[in-house]
Amino acid sequence: MGDFSMSRRRSRVWIASAVACACAATIVGFAQQPPPIGIAPVTLSAGPYAFDTAEQHRIRVVIVARGLAHPFSLAFLPNGDALVTERGARLRLVHNATGAGGQPTLDPEPVAGIPATPAFRGGGLQEVALHPQFATNRLVYFTYNKAGAAGQNPNQRQSAVTLARGRFEGKALAGVEELFTGDWSNGASGSRLAFGSNGVLYMTTGAPFGEQAQDMNTVYGKVLRLRDDGRVPADNPFVGRSGVRPEVFSLGHRDQLGLTVHGPTGSVLTAEHGPNGGDEVNVILAGRNYGWPTFTFGRAYEGPRIGDSPLGPGIEPPLVIWIPSIAPTGLTFYTGDRLPAWKGNLFVGSARRGEVPRTGGLERVVVNDKLEELRRETLLTELHQRIRDVRQGPDGLLYVLTDEDDGALLRIEPAP
Repeated sequence: MGDFSMSRRRSRVWIASAVACACAATIVGFAQQPPPIGIAPVTLSAGPYAFDTAEQHRIRVVIVARGLAHPFSLAFLPNGDALVTERGARLRLVHNATGAGGQPTLDPEPVAGIPATPAFRGGGLQEVALHPQFATNRLVYFTYNKAGAAGQNPNQRQSAVTLARGRFEGKALAGVEELFTGDWSNGASGSRLAFGSNGVLYMTTGAPFGEQAQDMNTVYGKVLRLRDDGRVPADNPFVGRSGVRPEVFSLGHRDQLGLTVHGPTGSVLTAEHGPNGGDEVNVILAGRNYGWPTFTFGRAYEGPRIGDSPLGPGIEPPLVIWIPSIAPTGLTFYTGDRLPAWKGNLFVGSARRGEVPRTGGLERVVVNDKLEELRRETLLTELHQRIRDVRQGPDGLLYVLTDEDDGALLRIEPAP
């Protein structure tokens, strides 16, 4: 019995030691795990929020509507309503978005007529824009990534960037027609639309990986230039050249999620994601090369430089750069009178700064009449939201979309 008791005691000691060692190893393992990056998710309160800024002192941020699932793009109707795309999914209508006709409300039913697309990463609906003569023709333009063949990963499949339009009839888009469809590509990236002063339509496409941005026989990694019916303008820079897509207006772009036209000069500007750093605003010139993927101010996500030099012969330099990255999104010039200290300023949405989640905001860049940068300011970072689009409303105020599960439409106005 004594030997058995001693053996039993030794077994207990061995088991306890093993458990202690296992626990210690687990604790060490947990201790070695890197801490989560960024702050905890922040839910917007009912607002309004008040801020002081460098030049337009005392502004107020009002929540116009919420309950939007990752909104991507915003277009105002002449009556003060707003169309909002939920990326990859639905087109929504915010009644009385400017508040001129009553309390703003998000219509519970999506606008019908948008083509259905299987769920996949980057697929489905993206941009929305109104025809310059919308008041008479009621034409709404939108882009989406059409689904192609599925691969082994259900979240990834071939896609083709597509431009379509339909006639807005209050609850639906009628007579929807495809105007342009790009070539099939593995994966999908974002796109934006803007009408130029001469009525042509500019469209951005992305090519964040690989060599597509320099391949002239694909539409990806380019700025495209089309007529409002989807045809190619005869004066596009590469029309008639063998092996070149005639829609291409400029090349060498990575991922362009902002696009606007500067009214006084007619200049076309895009906001382009670099990799790790090197985000840009570019002035788009016919036939020019903007360098990606050989020339960039950014680094690979693992840290090393991508190229030997950020610029090279025949490569257009950016108008504005950000190092570290801000993940630039919507892009607009403010031309109103309600925020007079900001008149003529360029505004750029920011999803996050320096690869840190929940550090998004709104960038304000002061430029002169030659679009040369004078100074800049970062706004709305206290909200800790991903800003996905920024537009000027028909009331002369600024509006932004937050790209969140419970996304919101916000209005920036002078504080009383």
